[in-house]
Amino acid sequence: MFERMLKYIPAEHEGPGLMEKKSKKQFRTDELTARAIDANDFAAYEFGIVHEWIRTTTILAATLVPLFFVLDIITTPAALVERFAVYRAVSTALVLIQYFIVRGTKPTRLSFLHGYFLTMQIGGAIALMTTSLGGFESSYYAGLNLVIIGVNLLMPWKSYHTAINASLIIAMYVLFNLASGSTIINAVAVNNFYFLIATAVVAVAINEVRHRLIRNEFALLVELKRARDSIWSEIELAKQIQVALLPDQRELRGFDVAVTMIPAREVGGDYYDVIETKDGHQYVTIGDVSGHGVDSGLIMMMAQTAVMTLIQNNPDISPPEILGVVNRVLRENIARLESNHYMTLSVLKIEGDRVIMAGHHQDVLIYRAASCRVEIVTTKGTWLGIADDLGDFSEVTVLDLSDNDVILLFTDGVTETTNKSGLMYGQERLQEMFGETSSLPPAEALKSLVSDVVTYQDQQADDITLMLLRRVPVAKLSADAARTL
Repeated sequence: MFERMLKYIPAEHEGPGLMEKKSKKQFRTDELTARAIDANDFAAYEFGIVHEWIRTTTILAATLVPLFFVLDIITTPAALVERFAVYRAVSTALVLIQYFIVRGTKPTRLSFLHGYFLTMQIGGAIALMTTSLGGFESSYYAGLNLVIIGVNLLMPWKSYHTAINASLIIAMYVLFNLASGSTIINAVAVNNFYFLIATAVVAVAINEVRHRLIRNEFALLVELKRARDSIWSEIELAKQIQVALLPDQRELRGFDVAVTMIPAREVGGDYYDVIETKDGHQYVTIGDVSGHGVDSGLIMMMAQTAVMTLIQNNPDISPPEILGVVNRVLRENIARLESNHYMTLSVLKIEGDRVIMAGHHQDVLIYRAASCRVEIVTTKGTWLGIADDLGDFSEVTVLDLSDNDVILLFTDGVTETTNKSGLMYGQERLQEMFGETSSLPPAEALKSLVSDVVTYQDQQADDITLMLLRRVPVAKLSADAARTL
């Protein structure tokens, strides 16, 4: 039941018109019921499920009506078999026509009339058969009980529809047999009426309870949607905060910088920063919090705030010192959150043509312009938020850069994205694409890398972050400085 309810909760608002027109190919009943929930319109919701169940009921009728001809062959006189075959053939044809009409039209407030037509034409055929088998004396009336139960208990309509529908079936039974000359004053007729009326009463009672349950189900669906919308609103706010914390300044003296983060649908934990203090100290950071959700985004924000505060208060702080403090902050706050998250983080301090790097994250790729080759530098250390003190886990790596060398930093959302076959993009492919595009300006190279990743992936399950830093030649720096003077 819960899965059925979730099916009808609309994923998003789909336009202002609850009953907007669609072509037959585009029309889906569950789309209308979803809009009904969105608009808190129980009447429209009821139209939708009645229409859907009529389609199911016609399929059932198209199967059972001709199937019961086997019983006719066995139990009825041979002289009547041909006539009964005609009755059932006409009834089946009408059911099939009705099925295609229901399938090709959208629900309306008059959809319930299909239920009346279905029971009247099938019930009428059975009532005619009873007149040929002895009228009120015939036990064939039991087929009318089956129609009352089969149709009315399948149809999720109001109980008064069940009462009217069952009354019409019984009325046809009486009128057809009276017209054929059958007498109603006998014990068999009383017995037949007793069971037909009892069946109708039971069907009315069940449908009354069922309709109340449907109304309660609708109210619950509306509340579930409101709760879901509230949650998604909070998630969207968290994503906006996450993106807002990314640096506006993406320039570093001595480097051409290009960076992007493509958020996934859920709140992720990707983090990067490009920092240059007033006195010229330069830092680049990149990291990723494990998992997804608001708590991952919150931990990312904690790390970003801690790094910014440390660098602003101590512009010459070393990468291992930054990692040590951030780890203590995250360790304490993760414990308070009763979370089991951790974070990978690499901190790069840039000193001219030298980069001091510490922290464990994805490998760093460096394109060496002189040799036109890509170098892989493995980051060393451990995750943040695991141990109370990084201690001996923190290692420093020093990178020397030459003119036009390019550094590529990335998160696992790039390498672990998968295609339709479930194959990951992988670091080897990223390395190959990086080597092919590194001679381009960083902005163009980044665009090519992102395009290749997005084209490859089937669905984005994680944030995608890529950052390129190209070392500007000293001669160009000198020329730019002279023009500035």
